[in-house]
Amino acid sequence: MNLTALSDFNAVATHHGFGPASRALDRPKATLSRRVAELEEELGVRLIERGSRRLRLTEDGIALHERTRGLLAELQEAGEAVASRAPVARGRLRISAPIVFAHVVLCGIAARFALEYPQVEVEIVAEDRTVDPVDEGYDLVIRVDPQRDEQLVGKRICDDERWLVATPTLAIPSVCKDDAGPIAVPAVVATAATSGAIWSVRTESRDTRAFAPMPVLRLSSLLMVREAVLAHVGAAMLPRLLVEKDVMAGRLVCWGKEEDSPVEIWALYHSRRLLSVKVRAFLEALQGIPVRS
Repeated sequence: MNLTALSDFNAVATHHGFGPASRALDRPKATLSRRVAELEEELGVRLIERGSRRLRLTEDGIALHERTRGLLAELQEAGEAVASRAPVARGRLRISAPIVFAHVVLCGIAARFALEYPQVEVEIVAEDRTVDPVDEGYDLVIRVDPQRDEQLVGKRICDDERWLVATPTLAIPSVCKDDAGPIAVPAVVATAATSGAIWSVRTESRDTRAFAPMPVLRLSSLLMVREAVLAHVGAAMLPRLLVEKDVMAGRLVCWGKEEDSPVEIWALYHSRRLLSVKVRAFLEALQGIPVRS
């Protein structure tokens, strides 16, 4: 029996739902749902009846929950006892992370980690592609909004959103009361951006404004886009993590925050691997990143 799936099922049963269990464990609800479905398929029985508003355990689900929740608690206590006597973190720690996150956030954390854990050889690969941690030898992968089919577990380390920014010298276009259409602005865009897309943002006054970017420059990296914006080329929609310090320092001005743009950033490892001392230590180092609700 898959103990990870069993643990997830018991969490859902204990918290009376996938949503409450997701919040309690800080894990994606889709992952919990998939694990329970895998356990049901493995056992050949239905454990949970899912309704439109609530769920309830079947008779088999109640029996499994009552007979295993105590055993799982004992296993967790045993693991914690062993971990408390584990040796210091050592060995190679290989991490894959998105380029912007690696440059802006992870580099500093890794430097402090290397000083604190000199016996760990840290390697961070900055790449905007989905890697297989087992096939490609990664201990930890950083993902933005992990897909529901990921065979990974871990924790949410922070979240982000997109800001429409420009230098103070580029004035925010005025809006005529009779003009309800998007406002055209000179823009720096990523080459992967969809042509003809409209930037819809919410301003500090809680108003919604729409901008039609008129590309002046297309660049393949968001780091390059930021540099072009700082050079007064035009406005751009960029991650908060990348431009927040520029806005606070007055180098850039935030015209608004993209509606419905918040994303979750997770640190994940393969579900069938034991959580090593070095990975656990790095996950603790990542907890210093502020998470915005």
